[in-house]
Amino acid sequence: MPHACSKVGRTPGSTADTPVGLPGSPWLKSGARGPRADQGVRPTLAASLALLILAGCAAPQYREVRLPAGVMEIREPLVVDANTEVRGSPQGSTILMADTFRGPAAVMVRGSGVRLRDFAILGNRAHLEVRAGLPPYDRSFANFTEANGILADSRSDVAITNVQFRDMAGLAILVSHSRKVAIERVTVEDSGSRNPLGFNNATGGILLEEGTADFRVVNCKFRNIRGNGVWTHSLYTSPRNARGVIARNLFDSVGRDAIQVGHATEMRVEDNEATRIGFPTGMVDTPERAIPVGLDTAGNVDNTLYLRNRFSEINGKCMDLDGLHDSEIRGNLCVNGMPPEAYPLGNFSIVMNNTNPDMRTKNIRIVDNTLDSPVFGGIYVIGTANVIARNRLWNMNTAHCNENIAHYGCNYAAADPEILETGIYLGRGAERPAPARGNVVSGNWITGWGMRIHCVESAPDIPKGSNTVRDNRCE
Repeated sequence: MPHACSKVGRTPGSTADTPVGLPGSPWLKSGARGPRADQGVRPTLAASLALLILAGCAAPQYREVRLPAGVMEIREPLVVDANTEVRGSPQGSTILMADTFRGPAAVMVRGSGVRLRDFAILGNRAHLEVRAGLPPYDRSFANFTEANGILADSRSDVAITNVQFRDMAGLAILVSHSRKVAIERVTVEDSGSRNPLGFNNATGGILLEEGTADFRVVNCKFRNIRGNGVWTHSLYTSPRNARGVIARNLFDSVGRDAIQVGHATEMRVEDNEATRIGFPTGMVDTPERAIPVGLDTAGNVDNTLYLRNRFSEINGKCMDLDGLHDSEIRGNLCVNGMPPEAYPLGNFSIVMNNTNPDMRTKNIRIVDNTLDSPVFGGIYVIGTANVIARNRLWNMNTAHCNENIAHYGCNYAAADPEILETGIYLGRGAERPAPARGNVVSGNWITGWGMRIHCVESAPDIPKGSNTVRDNRCE
């Protein structure tokens, strides 16, 4: 039964529609110091941001703060306390991070129960970019990356809706060690910084890290992101991220991964669409081998579904399943439409890997997917009890390996001389040994250069009969 005092309302004297501003001065005064979200006309506005506990009622009420119309320049973060909704003006509200801005984020969520909606943040990347690499192994992004758009650390019940980010130096949204987070209808454009060598450092998009749970990122748009689009991440010693949904998002031109599921469990990644992954090529962090991926996986990931995602123009891999186990890849599309030389980092479409020491590559179902025109092969398989069935692998090996050894580097590994010219390859392992044994490869339709001969093959030291290979159509 709903709580008797759970209805959202206003108390007498509320200034919910009062713009936040500097007392006694025009909001856009040149050089004005940006206020915190609980500063401005006092005491009524500060009271409206306070946590309200009505007599005899345990449920707090949300107080609304309306941002002023126009552009608001800030030099330090706006801080939003608990049980507050910050909403943009109907005429449009923009927060501009000044050349002299200092702080973790333009908007810092300091309490739980926060709603942020209907405004824009301009990140001023040209002045605020810091040429830094990734954080050290023992530091989270929340304790390392500056000049983000919105930061929520150790909070719950946070909703970010219809907020536009452009020209961000850090991450558009950074959520760390939090619960019950909803990010919807967000747009991120022209964002992300570089490392000291001038390549991307993974910033620019939306990151949920350090055991963030019960979250969703849905119906968002990303364009011209130097680093990752949407991703999860946790330190090896931290809890895994859990119970997240990444769905119905659009990506156009990302320099690293469109989506990455890092160190997570019980994730659903479905109905996303991404194009131009790994472009522009000059932004890809090739010295660190950060090969772009449409849908990447890292750490230890299980009980996860990748469903009906669509990726095109992939200068790298379509899906990297590093750390994935006990999960399903179903109904996805990966397609390239240009000649192989247009993808200098082109690779296999789907690759299994096992970098994390706590997982074993097993019980992955890769079914009913369409892979069209990768530079090399279709699916690289390691581990045990995996099922690769009813996939359509069309126009494999557009690089025409191994005939084009000199041009495309077809002699990738001396111990696996035919790996890059194979539709489905049953390998001996990846980061660690994990011989392909007890897997089922059945009912796949495989076409392309040399596929009548190299349709499904095994590494030389994988004994015949170690896997069940049957009823595949090879042309």
